[in-house]
Amino acid sequence: MLDYKLLQALANVIQEGGFDKAALRLNLTQSAVSQRIKLLEDQMGTLLVTRTVPPAPTPEGKHLLKHYIQVQSLEADLTCSLTPLAQENFQVFAVGINADSLATWFFPAVTLFLGENRVLLDLKVDDQEQTHRLLRNGEVAGCISSEDRPVQGCSVTPIGTMTYRMVAAPQFVKTYFPRGFGKNGLEKAPAVIFNRRDDLHSRFLKTYFKEAITLATNPKKVPAPKIPIHYVPSSEKFVGMILDGLAYGMVPDLQGLAHIKKGLLVDLAPDTPVLVDLYWHRWQLSSILLDEFSKAIVKNAVIC
Repeated sequence: MLDYKLLQALANVIQEGGFDKAALRLNLTQSAVSQRIKLLEDQMGTLLVTRTVPPAPTPEGKHLLKHYIQVQSLEADLTCSLTPLAQENFQVFAVGINADSLATWFFPAVTLFLGENRVLLDLKVDDQEQTHRLLRNGEVAGCISSEDRPVQGCSVTPIGTMTYRMVAAPQFVKTYFPRGFGKNGLEKAPAVIFNRRDDLHSRFLKTYFKEAITLATNPKKVPAPKIPIHYVPSSEKFVGMILDGLAYGMVPDLQGLAHIKKGLLVDLAPDTPVLVDLYWHRWQLSSILLDEFSKAIVKNAVIC
């Protein structure tokens, strides 16, 4: 029989990103949290969490974490069904989401649901290629991902396609690409990329130039431009930097199209947009609230 107080400690250590933060959340001492994790590991006969910064679940820890979060979801549904007063309590939804979706269509899609239900969101933001990992690890109940293959025990539903364009401010174009977008300007023009896992820029360059373009120094010294890059992990600041004429980069139509129409941004390659298909992944379990939340996302996601 699993001791759910021990599982609760494991879940909080991973979700909060540390033993000290988990202790504050659980109103326990850090020593007490460590003892609960150690006891659970002794019972399971294996290491469940790595003592790194932040702590990470081992494969066995991932299984237990996923089980705990699923049980919490089922218990919340059951309690609400049997005890009307329990409907006043909040249920927490951990969701993996990419920054561009969060900055554009996500909240309009779920606003009505959140207004009608006692739900708290715990959003974990990462690239659309990485959110799938959060679901696989059992850290979230659902995720928005560019991956179309479902995780075992989960379902997947397509929700739309985001269109990205390589854009820059007019003055930036005059300075760095006066004869049009080409390789000659790449070594001088600063680019902006969300983070080092973001491959949209590389995908665009490969499609546009019909060959792979390295974004860093090539150790084999194969002739290739060395591109100066800003890393800005914020969708709003990312677009703001481009609007201010400080860089060029890949922007979704939901954020950039209006600026292009106003002449504030220039589409550097109108015939070479990058299309990113998005999917909603969720656990396959009988949860009324998770069902309704999923319906809201699939029905109301306005993506172009």
